Amino acid sequence: MQNPFVWHDLMTPDVEAAKTFYADVVGWNYTNQPPSYHVANVGKIGVGGIMETPPEIKDMSPFWAGYILSFDVDAACNQVKSLGGAVHREPWDVPGILRMAVVADPTGAAFNIMQPMLADPGERTTEGSAGTFGWNELHTSDLDMAWDFYAGMFGWTKGPGHDMGPYGIYQLFQIDGKDIGGMMKKADAERMSGWSYYTMVDGIDAAVARLLKGGGKIAMGPMEVPGGQWTVNAIDPQGAHFSLLSATK
Repeated sequence: MQNPFVWHDLMTPDVEAAKTFYADVVGWNYTNQPPSYHVANVGKIGVGGIMETPPEIKDMSPFWAGYILSFDVDAACNQVKSLGGAVHREPWDVPGILRMAVVADPTGAAFNIMQPMLADPGERTTEGSAGTFGWNELHTSDLDMAWDFYAGMFGWTKGPGHDMGPYGIYQLFQIDGKDIGGMMKKADAERMSGWSYYTMVDGIDAAVARLLKGGGKIAMGPMEVPGGQWTVNAIDPQGAHFSLLSATK
């Protein structure tokens, strides 16, 4: 079994401002999920969510989190520990929707695992369409250690590795032979290992113009990457880092 990323969400101190910003930049509309979760939709299909930062972590900067599929979250937490990772929050239920936990790999990069409770996942988005999440990227302090963990944990397989010179190897990872993300050694300026998530847009230049107009900032790019796609790394008005990916400039 190879386990994919299946959901992404944002914790932020200003939900309404974040909803407006991302609606303008990537085109989402929203459905409220009681009591206070806002599902981000592409058309009528949910791809992620936005929620207010919980009081117990209110001092943290806003951040995006990715969810990796598991069919047994409790067993997965035990496996995380056995592979040298950590469980930051033990499994709990979102009643009728999912069971989840917050964990980290051995290099400290945090992510969520989720076990859906719904029998039918419903309609799926078209792969690569605007507003969907198209890439997952790990910046890690130890590429070999991280690779061993994720390959053992989720069955991911290696794709091509791209030599980035002084930045080291950018290692693609695959599910069913398809590239779904990459791993690289983090820059010295990055305080800790972590995941970045890329949302698809139609045209990187137009998206950059929208994010700047909405009060976002550019952290790096835009730049063309192997395969002819274009990316930009950015910061939203509340301070959360996010990335965009487009097939065209």
